[in-house]
Amino acid sequence: MGLVDWIKSLGSNVLYYPGCLMKGILSTEFENYKEIFNRLKIDYILLSDEEFCCGLSVLNAGYRKDARKLAKKNFDLFKKHSVTKIITNCPMCYHAFKEIYPKLVLDWNIEVEHATVTILEALKKRGVRFRGSDEEKELVSYHDPCYLGRYSGVYDEPRKVIELLGGKIAEMRFNRESALCCGAGGGVRMNFPDVARKVAVERVKSISSNATKIISPCGLCYANLKSASEKSVEFSTFVLGKLRGLGR
Repeated sequence: MGLVDWIKSLGSNVLYYPGCLMKGILSTEFENYKEIFNRLKIDYILLSDEEFCCGLSVLNAGYRKDARKLAKKNFDLFKKHSVTKIITNCPMCYHAFKEIYPKLVLDWNIEVEHATVTILEALKKRGVRFRGSDEEKELVSYHDPCYLGRYSGVYDEPRKVIELLGGKIAEMRFNRESALCCGAGGGVRMNFPDVARKVAVERVKSISSNATKIISPCGLCYANLKSASEKSVEFSTFVLGKLRGLGR
């Protein structure tokens, strides 16, 4: 970092925003991401005890005024702690901060990055990669979350991370722009759990029988697919397991 960049960085913070599901239920995966960031020397702060829900579910339910209030509270908190960039593992939070907050919050000027992008850049910067042969790679499948894929256009980065760390992706029949929903989104899992599980069962039918894992960088997708297959793992579990194996 040059002198000018160092001066500009003073009084600025990168916030890791895990999202409600990760903080409240998926505590193991929450710890995974923190360990991954620490191993890859990714600097961040946490405001988990102070921050509010991103408000996307509130907005989708039709409560625009309440969503705007949540957004304003978050923005005020972020500014209080000199946050200039947000890293989040939650596709819904990513979409909210990246696409919705600029429409809800006056003067929103915070950079937003999904954790899969952050991790990929850190792996490249540090030269961390699987050094074995192609035959030694683990055959896995990857599920594109709706909010990360179709809503945000993030398709390649998580795949590149998986491949860099020794995964060989056997694509699902429906993937990328044509990917099927896991069945949990839009409040379906919360209100109609049986329907959500039935959709998950159909989704996992499209994976290769030889794939050892179904990887998704969305906590909700991971949890719902887990109800249909024990092969379902959250992105951080795969990444951290490989980093530990590489001694990084």
